[in-house]
Amino acid sequence: MSDGITLEQVEQLAVQLPPREGLKLVAHLSEWFVTPFATPTKESGAERAQRERLAQVDSWIAQCDQVAERWEGEFDSAADLRRIRDEG
Repeated sequence: MSDGITLEQVEQLAVQLPPREGLKLVAHLSEWFVTPFATPTKESGAERAQRERLAQVDSWIAQCDQVAERWEGEFDSAADLRRIRDEG
């Protein structure tokens, strides 16, 4: 059984990522490794709700980025959302 992968193997894979994906990797790694060391504080219900909303928005943005990468050519998602809103 393998002991896992080495830092060198991870680095070899990471340099193959497109810049945008590399930045996403950095963000994920920062979150994964900073969170356990964060100083716990008492959080109000409003602060927790805001943090959860921000996490949902971050997740939604990441999903939108994944979908956007599938399309070729230019598009303006903000204009599309305004058009959909106005039609509704």
